[in-house]
Amino acid sequence: MAHINVPDGVPGIRSLVMFRPETGQHLYALAEVLLRGDSTLTQAERELMAAYVSRRNECVFCSSSHAAAARCLYGEGDATVDDVLNDLDASNISPKLKSLLQIAGKVQILGKEVKQDDIDVARGLGATDKEIHDTVLIAASFSMFNRYVDGLASLTPTNSEEYKEMGKRMVQGYVLPPNNS
Repeated sequence: MAHINVPDGVPGIRSLVMFRPETGQHLYALAEVLLRGDSTLTQAERELMAAYVSRRNECVFCSSSHAAAARCLYGEGDATVDDVLNDLDASNISPKLKSLLQIAGKVQILGKEVKQDDIDVARGLGATDKEIHDTVLIAASFSMFNRYVDGLASLTPTNSEEYKEMGKRMVQGYVLPPNNS
């Protein structure tokens, strides 16, 4: 049960943005730009970053929902999401994406953990300044989103099927529910 009076049965951040749409609209707009906007990183890679940071923050709702969205985007049968969430170092992703996820992991701990060497490695593997910027902003934003969701104890479903459906909706974009309902 959430710490504040949010709509019954509405899970995660969705209930919180419905509670206060004047702030929620900006959070959703930020997520839309970061995860769906123009980028040389795929939507799947950006959703994976959100899931990875959320998993590190132990936010079950955000890690499960964004992992589900990433799975939808990578395609059925692709094990990338689970491989990364289980063991980033052993995962079979590009060295560039791995270096960006390592930066995201450092941001999740503390922004000052990111060192010039981390940036140099990512650049050496082909990461652009925009990709590095967006990685850091995704990691910082999702750390905030995770604390928002968990700090207000929003509803966290336990049924994996619910997350699969959320993932399908999320790949369509981040918008406030119609009429705030």
